[in-house]
Amino acid sequence: MKKLALLAVALLLAPGLAAAQDILVRGARVHTAASAGTLQNADVLVQDGRIAAVGSNLAAPAGATVIEAEGRPLTPGLFGGITQIGLEEVNLEPSTNDAELKLTAPAWQHMWRPEFDVTPAFNSRSIVLAVMRIEGVTWGTIAPLAAGSVVIGQGAAVTLDGRYDAALPGSNTLFVNWGSAGHGASGGSRAAQYMLFDQAIREVREPGSSAAAALLQPEGRAALKGYLAGGRVVFHVERASDIRQVVRFARARGMKPVIAGGSEAWVVARELAEAGVPVILDPLENLPNDFDKLGARFDNAKILNEAGVRIAFSQTDSFHLRKNRQLAGNAVAHGLPWEAALAAITSAPADIFGVGAARGRIEPGQTADLVLWSGDPLEVTTVAEQVWIAGNAVSMRSRQTELRDRYLERLRSGATD
Repeated sequence: MKKLALLAVALLLAPGLAAAQDILVRGARVHTAASAGTLQNADVLVQDGRIAAVGSNLAAPAGATVIEAEGRPLTPGLFGGITQIGLEEVNLEPSTNDAELKLTAPAWQHMWRPEFDVTPAFNSRSIVLAVMRIEGVTWGTIAPLAAGSVVIGQGAAVTLDGRYDAALPGSNTLFVNWGSAGHGASGGSRAAQYMLFDQAIREVREPGSSAAAALLQPEGRAALKGYLAGGRVVFHVERASDIRQVVRFARARGMKPVIAGGSEAWVVARELAEAGVPVILDPLENLPNDFDKLGARFDNAKILNEAGVRIAFSQTDSFHLRKNRQLAGNAVAHGLPWEAALAAITSAPADIFGVGAARGRIEPGQTADLVLWSGDPLEVTTVAEQVWIAGNAVSMRSRQTELRDRYLERLRSGATD
C-alpha cells in the first residue's frame, strides 16, 4: 500500500518527460503527414525541441541520442480530439469536474455564456494524461461540456506534456450546440436558435438594445465580439439541413465555422468544400441514434474527403481519446485513403485549430511531437514504442501500466489477498 501511495504521488508530481536533448531517429518509415508523404528509410533530426532536418544519411551531432528505427513507422504526435481531458478526473466526483458551467439562475440566463473559458481550469498534471501520452496522443482541444445549451463557452488546443502553460497560442475556440442538442435552451425549436443568436449578436453590436431581457452579460458581449470578426466557432450539429444553414448563418455574421459531429455532412459535402468549412467527425457513427442522425453512414469520411473537405476525427468519450487512431483505421476500412486517415488525426486538426504552423507534421521547423510505432499505427494491435513531445522523451509508464504490473506480479506469485 505504501508503494502504491508513493507511485501515485510520483505520477502526480512528474510530467512524465525526460530531459530534452538532440535526437536522431535513423532509418524509419517516416509518415510526414505533409506534402512529402511517406519517406522510406529516412532520418529525422531533432534539436532544441524542434525538427531540424528530415532526409537520408543525416549526421548525428555530438552527444545526440541515436534511435535505430529499423524501418518502423514514425508519425507526428496524434490529436486526441475535442475533449474534456484535464477538466474531468473522476466522472462521479464533482470536485474533479470543471467542464460544465452550472448556475442557479433561471435557465435562459446561463445558456448564453461565451465568456466561460475552460482553459484556465485545465489540469496539466492530471493522472489521465499519461495514459493518453503512452499511446501516442500528444495534444488535443479542450472544450466545455453542456448538454442542452446553445453557446456553451470557449476552449483551446493544449499540449499534453505536463507543462502549466499548456494552451497553444492562436487556438482559442468558441463552442456552440445546434439542432436538437440546443432545443432545451431555445424554446424547443431550432428556428429559435437563429433568432436568439441574432439577438446576442445585436447585443454585441448595439449595446443596450435589449437590456431588459439580455442574453449576454457585459463579459459575454466582449467575448463574443472577437468571434464575430473571423473567430473560430465549432458548431456541434448533425443534420444535413442544419449544417447547410449554420454555415451560411455563421459566415454571413463574420464567424469562421467548423462542423463537429456532422453525421449527415456527406449530404452537403460539395457545399462544405466550396465554403472551405472543415468537419470533425466520428467515423464509427453509422446508426440513426436520433432524428438528427438518420443519414449516418460509415463512409462519411470517404465522401467528404473525395469532395475536398478537410476532415479530422474525434469521439465523445474523453477517457478513450487514445483510440482516435482506431477511428482512423475504421475509416480506412470504409474507403478513406490511409494517408488521409493519418492526416485526420495529425495535420488536419492542427490546421483546423490554428496550430498547423507548429504541429501536426514531420518537417523542419515543426515542434518535435513524434511517435515511433511497432507497426502500422492505424492497427489496434500496434503499440507506441516511444513518444516525444517537443523533443522530450515521454516516460512510457502510466497509472494503468503500474497497476497492471503490480497485479500481474501478484498473480504470478500466487498471492490471494
